[in-house]
Formats: sequence, C-alpha cells, structure tokens
Amino acid sequence: MTELSPIALKGVPGSPYTRKMLALLRYRRLPYRLILASHEAPGLPMPKVSLLPTFFFPGPDGELQAVTDSSPILRRLDAEHPARRVRPEDPALAFLDSLLEDYADEWLTKAMFHYRWRYEPDIKRASDVLPAWRGRASDAALAEAGKAIAARQIPRLRYVGSNEVTGPVIEASYMRFLDAFEAHLRDHAFLLGARPGGGDFGAFGQLTQLAMFDPTPMAITAARAQRVFAWVGAVEDLSGLEPAPSDWFSPSALPASLKAILAEVGRVYAPLLIANAKAVQAGAERVETEIGGQPWIQQPFPYQAKCLAWLREEYAALNSGQRASVAATLADAGCEALIAA
Repeated sequence: MTELSPIALKGVPGSPYTRKMLALLRYRRLPYRLILASHEAPGLPMPKVSLLPTFFFPGPDGELQAVTDSSPILRRLDAEHPARRVRPEDPALAFLDSLLEDYADEWLTKAMFHYRWRYEPDIKRASDVLPAWRGRASDAALAEAGKAIAARQIPRLRYVGSNEVTGPVIEASYMRFLDAFEAHLRDHAFLLGARPGGGDFGAFGQLTQLAMFDPTPMAITAARAQRVFAWVGAVEDLSGLEPAPSDWFSPSALPASLKAILAEVGRVYAPLLIANAKAVQAGAERVETEIGGQPWIQQPFPYQAKCLAWLREEYAALNSGQRASVAATLADAGCEALIAA
C-alpha cells in the first residue's frame, strides 16, 4: 500500500469550517498537517480569496494550488479517496445530504455569527480568545488585537443577515433546530443513519462554536439539547467508527425525526435561497421576504445564489425515479420551491 502524503491545510480553531474539515479528515483517516493561520508557511501559494480553511493540493502540473470552499473539497476527497467516503452512494440520499450540508454551512452559520458578535459576553469571549490563537503576544497586544477583530467583524453582521429585524428569526430557528436534532439523536447516531454524511460535518463545524465556545448559544445548547452537546464532542474524532454500506437510511423510509429537521430547512433556508437568488438576478440592493411569517431583510449574497444553482443542478442530474423520491420528501418538508424549474 502506498503511504499517503499528509494533506496540508491552513486554518484556526475558531473557524467552524476549519473544524468541519479537520473532523472530516480524522474520520476519513487521511493524514494531514494543520498550519495555524498565524504561522509562516514557506513555499505554499496564496489563495485567490483568503478563506479558512485553505487546502493545498497538487494541480495538473504538479505544483501546489491553494483551494478553498469546504463543500467542493469534501467531494474532491470522496472522489480521490473512496474508502470511508461521506457522500451516500444513493444519489437521492446524496442530494438530501447536499441540502443538509448547505443548510449547515449557509444558514446555521448565521446563528454562529449572530450570537458571537451580537451579545456582549460573546463579543468579549471572541475578542479575548481569537487573537490568542495567533501566537504569543503581550496582554496589551492581545487586547488591541481583540478590539481590532471586533471592530472588523461586528459591521459584517449585515453580510450574514443578522440585524434588528432578523435577529429574532435566527434565534428562534436555532432553538427549533436544536429541538429537532435532539429528538433525532434519541434514535439515530447521525443525520442520515448510523454513519456521518457531509451534513453532519457541516452541522458539527458550526456547533463547535455555538455549543462549545460562544457563551450565549453554549448555555442554550447545554440546557436545551444535551444529546446535541455531547454529539459535538463525539464527532470531533470519529476515526474509530467502522461504517458499513447498510448504515445509511433508505430514501424511501426516512424517519419522522429527519423529516422534522428538513421541515426546518424548508421553513427558513428555502425561502431565503429563493428570495436571495431573485435579488441577485435583479441586481437589487436588498433581499426582502418573509421567513416563518416574520420579515427578513439583508444584503444579497451572490454565493448563496450559486448554492441554489448547484442544488438544482444536482437534482436535475438524478434519474426520474430518484427525482420523484426527492420531490416527495421535499414537498413534505416545504422545500419543494428549491427544485422548481
């Protein structure tokens, strides 16, 4: 057997996407070397857009390329290293996994960013700790760095859609997600069965911050969803899990607890994706819609318009039977607009 060279990636513990991919690599038993974002990395290229984590893969010419965006990287690793892959073999179930991963990456992150930079205890925790992950510094330097991070991040709340109008919607949605996921974990180890999918690692990444770092959502999670709280600690390292092909749910026999989670996706994320895509296409300055009967206003986000397009492309690639199976599931969950022509 050829020994794999460690995959190089750059990231920080306070990045939910870094944590998502580190847990994925551990579960996949793929060797890696993590370079903290504050450390020098001689010989490694710079990404076009500075996002964490940044992976460094050999390009067609053998030279290393800097690659970002966790979901395409997850799929690339599945293609290049088939053992212990996280995407379900069944295309209909794989589509649901894509939707759940997208919901975690693009909606649950709103809760993560909202709580971290909306409430004073959370702002203080982030301002105190995030700069300390960058390396050794004096107390005065850390304090200044913390102020600079807060000054940069708090105004960015508008980019993720957190404001006075949307804040209550985000918080209510997070609590409903906790309740639904807690109920699901009573009988199932992961979102799609007894082995983790991409959606699990997406949710895990956000929950490393929501449940394990930021004081306000951490207290809510511990009080409201003890199984979820414990699940985050377990998913940190699943290298000892031995998955089997039969561990996935059948798309035709999904449990009610998973359908309840998908119903939350349909309640909040589906209408946002649709309204955002329309705003981006129209060149509008604001996204204005209703989510769960409550007003929602934010700046358009072009990347999430791409997310909707990718989901629709994946659905269109299914055969007729698979599309019928997915359509029935999404209709039950109120997500049918996502795959409308």
